[in-house]
Amino acid sequence: MVLSADNLIEEVFANLGDKTAQIPTIQQQLLGFLPKIISAALVFFIGWVCIRCLLNLTEKFLKRSKIDSILHAFILSVAKIVLLVVLAISVVDALGFPTTTLITSLGAVGLALSLAIKDSLSNLAGGIVVLLVKPFNLGDYIETEGMSGTVAEIGLVHTILKTVDNKKIYLPNGDLAKAKITNYSAEPVRRLDLTFSIGYQDDFEKAKKVIGQVVARSQMALEDPAPFIRVSEHGASSINIICRVWVQQENYWELSFYLKEQVKLAFDREGISIPYPQLDLHLIGQQPEK
Repeated sequence: MVLSADNLIEEVFANLGDKTAQIPTIQQQLLGFLPKIISAALVFFIGWVCIRCLLNLTEKFLKRSKIDSILHAFILSVAKIVLLVVLAISVVDALGFPTTTLITSLGAVGLALSLAIKDSLSNLAGGIVVLLVKPFNLGDYIETEGMSGTVAEIGLVHTILKTVDNKKIYLPNGDLAKAKITNYSAEPVRRLDLTFSIGYQDDFEKAKKVIGQVVARSQMALEDPAPFIRVSEHGASSINIICRVWVQQENYWELSFYLKEQVKLAFDREGISIPYPQLDLHLIGQQPEK
């Protein structure tokens, strides 16, 4: 059907009239949504101010606490992320949108991430345990899982040990948090145990006296607790004398080497023998014919 010019003009004005009639409806919808926008803006503003205040209070608390400084930045970052997520959900809820789907989606994403990086999360959790429990500190000499060294660095994921021959050992904190750890530097005073062997023909009272004199000359052995020097064992080829002395942590190895060297020299001067394992063989055979 061919429309005349008059009919075409009438149809155009009719369409414009319909759209013009819809304008008040759109304005009403915007005016009805405006309170929600204002409410969401207020929620965001108040929430942001509260987050800043909470983070400042948390930072001050951490500085006054005994929590390791390495954990401070981590705790603040986690707290900030959690608070921002809560704020975002509150703003969406204030706008009138359903938050159940958003929370479910965030939970699914969090579960997927945790499964993907579970080993790293295990080491991270182990690092937090190590930093909170503090089985050792920087500079301590420790032994764990057959490895030993001085603690050079404590991180959130790895702990680094420096060996006596200047190697670095990287220990995952997840394993370290469950391992048995021997900390040789935990106490300022340690006990040094040494055993000196003499022959059965030697005078053990004289040997004890000589050992005591060497200990006294060292000036590193502590007088309290007093040194303990007694016969500990009748061995297969020697009398064993145990020497237990207490020493400051930093002098432990120096005193150990000193006593081993000086006791040997003192035994030589006093004619006290240091035996070594011996085996006597008796050959029994037929007498040769004459």
